[in-house]
Amino acid sequence: MELWSGAHLVGVSSRQAVRTRTARGDLVRVRRGVYGAGDPHEEDGLRALFLRLPQEALLTGVSALRRYGIALPDDGSVHVHLPPEIPRPRLPGLVVHHAVLPVAEPAVLGGLPCVPAVRCAVDLARSARRLDALPVLDAVLRAKLADPEELRAEVRRHVGLRGVCQARQLVPIADGRAECRQESQLRLVLIDGGLPAPEPQVWVYDSAGIGRYRLDLGYRDRMIGIEYDGLSHLDRERLRHDRDRANWLDAHGWTMRYFTDRDLYRRPHHILTTIRAALTP
Repeated sequence: MELWSGAHLVGVSSRQAVRTRTARGDLVRVRRGVYGAGDPHEEDGLRALFLRLPQEALLTGVSALRRYGIALPDDGSVHVHLPPEIPRPRLPGLVVHHAVLPVAEPAVLGGLPCVPAVRCAVDLARSARRLDALPVLDAVLRAKLADPEELRAEVRRHVGLRGVCQARQLVPIADGRAECRQESQLRLVLIDGGLPAPEPQVWVYDSAGIGRYRLDLGYRDRMIGIEYDGLSHLDRERLRHDRDRANWLDAHGWTMRYFTDRDLYRRPHHILTTIRAALTP
């Protein structure tokens, strides 16, 4: 969809002409002050927003990382970075992050300027709660949008800024092998509880050396596996598979422990007590 600002349309015709064309359906108001021709899509709404923003605006945080392909919860807002000297636009659904640390080289994704993924990850590692921050770092590594050294270098650029101590703690334990948000969070609960860091995505092999099962987390040398059971495990076929899997692992000497969202978000102490007992000789 081609977009025009209302000021542009009024400049080449008149305010009344814009109203008439909109009433006829020739123009669609995509958002206040921005018009287009055709059926608008979600992407058009984002492009229309940028027509209302200062030219220095960059997508940042969750909004930018989702554009990079990272699956993160959508809070319904559009997050943009602006230098501190640029006045904060007051537009519906917009969250402005004034940042004193400049962005050296913005990336352009689908025609929109974005803060680099490594910068977004470290910004969130500084500002989000720990349980939400580590999954972002893990996901950025898994997507190969940054490597561990690039994350460490970015943290060094943030020295003296609020929350940098948390980022400095989380970056060394970030691991791109983690495959989902809850798996990263479960790993963090164990580490923060003083237990050894479990290995993500542990393959278990049979006597012929063939990989039979892959565990969310594990202590390979102790043959202890840890699994997060989400909603997908309630499916009947999945349940049958899980039972076969649990029986095979038990028969081959693995001690398995399973946790749910209730454990992760409401009683993390139960996770720590359970795994600490399993690790005790």
